[in-house]
Amino acid sequence: MAESKSTPITPELYDYVLAHNPPLSPEQRSLVELTHRKFPESAGMQSAEEQGPLLAFLVRLIGARRIVEVGTFTGYSALSMAQALPDDGTLIACDISEEWTAYGREAWARAGVADRIDLRIAPALETLGAMPAEPHIDLAYIDADKDGYIAYWEELVPRMRPGGLIVVDNVLFHGEVADPAATGSARAIRAFNDHVAADRRMEAVLLTVADGLTLARKR
Repeated sequence: MAESKSTPITPELYDYVLAHNPPLSPEQRSLVELTHRKFPESAGMQSAEEQGPLLAFLVRLIGARRIVEVGTFTGYSALSMAQALPDDGTLIACDISEEWTAYGREAWARAGVADRIDLRIAPALETLGAMPAEPHIDLAYIDADKDGYIAYWEELVPRMRPGGLIVVDNVLFHGEVADPAATGSARAIRAFNDHVAADRRMEAVLLTVADGLTLARKR
């Protein structure tokens, strides 16, 4: 068995990490806090705080102009990526909840990036399937229902431009993916991770960031 070199993340170390990452904008901070206050039982669906600066970094790193997000919740990750887009960049955000995304809309407007975000309230597979079939997406972020991950992946991969990046959240699913007898969402993520590892169209790495993050580059 390989030996892990990961450092256990204590609350003190987590605070240290956040303190040495780019600070959240006032709109990001407000949205993170509002989500935890308004939806304490669902706030775990929000991307981890450190993932906002990471997503923005990746947008700038690859010069993304066309982004697709599958799973928007209250809009923190979309806000983070949209703030990193150039003025003429576009982010298509896929979600099925008017209630949750309404808070995102308000934050996007306050941040001055609402014109960069095209929110589409519909099942994500319908939205993805209606997009142009040719490769045109620079970056995609998947953070939605785990049973749908493989289907979302299969809609997105052919539409990614060469060198485009797919980022996928929750690929460790609280550590439950290591159990061969996993059930429910953990079982779905196990199947997804195997699917990604076998996909020769993409070059992928699975990282122990937050609840697990996969970065996959279109060959």
